[in-house]
Amino acid sequence: MKNIAIYGKSISENNLKFLEALIVSLKTELNPQLFIHQSLEEHFSLIERFNINFFKGQDLLANEMDLLISFGGDGTLLDTVTMIKDSNIPVLGINAGRLGFLANITQEDIDLAVKALKNKDYKLDHRSLLKVKSKTLSEVKTSNFALNEITVHKKDSSSMLKIDAFLDNEFLNSYWADGLIISTPTGSTAYSLSCGGPIISPGSNNFVITPVSPHNLNLRPMVVGDQVVIRLRAESRESQFLLTMDSRSITIENNEEILISKADFSIKLIELPDHNFFKTIRNKLFWGKDSRN
Repeated sequence: MKNIAIYGKSISENNLKFLEALIVSLKTELNPQLFIHQSLEEHFSLIERFNINFFKGQDLLANEMDLLISFGGDGTLLDTVTMIKDSNIPVLGINAGRLGFLANITQEDIDLAVKALKNKDYKLDHRSLLKVKSKTLSEVKTSNFALNEITVHKKDSSSMLKIDAFLDNEFLNSYWADGLIISTPTGSTAYSLSCGGPIISPGSNNFVITPVSPHNLNLRPMVVGDQVVIRLRAESRESQFLLTMDSRSITIENNEEILISKADFSIKLIELPDHNFFKTIRNKLFWGKDSRN
């Protein structure tokens, strides 16, 4: 690997030593040209001796990166998706945050991860994305895709939404709720899970439709095939609502049509030996932590 980029939002004092350990390990084992996101420039005194360049999100693709390392939590890794877009640059997530379903490599495993990169002892886990179209979205300069979920939800403390949902051209239901989550399998362990949605394994070719605090108490999350186009029309007393793509939000006017479908590209996450999805959810959700086991 000739060119490797590292992205992080901010680094706490406790995590500086792990960032330095990562840089030293990469230089020792792989000796690549390193690029670090400008948001970490405040730590320049720490890393100036390693001949490192700084990059902005928009010029990441211009440097022909072989790998992007996300140093932070899952939110940090989600940010990298808007940087790499459909470039096929693989992403390795090192967890410097809290839960870490996506960024599941612990800081203690940094040397192990770098050696795996050197020995090519890993596999690429292809994760599907959602794309969304709307009149308002076409007028603003923001990425129209999401790795975890696309959500329509009410603004602030306004009253609930009425959301008409269609699968292709078939009417599904009218949801009276605080919002509606359309989740990928990757996002099934995120917002959807906290609203009672099921866990879907990666590569299962499904979406999950999960209502947020539904007024219709008999409504439950629904799993649908990812070949469908989901069409939504939402209405609020406030005349506006929010459309959220992972952590990015825009304001939409009442009854504006929203089309959600599977994106035509995927994100490649690097999966190390013994760090698969099922082990991650067992550890993060404490499955099996029972005296009978």
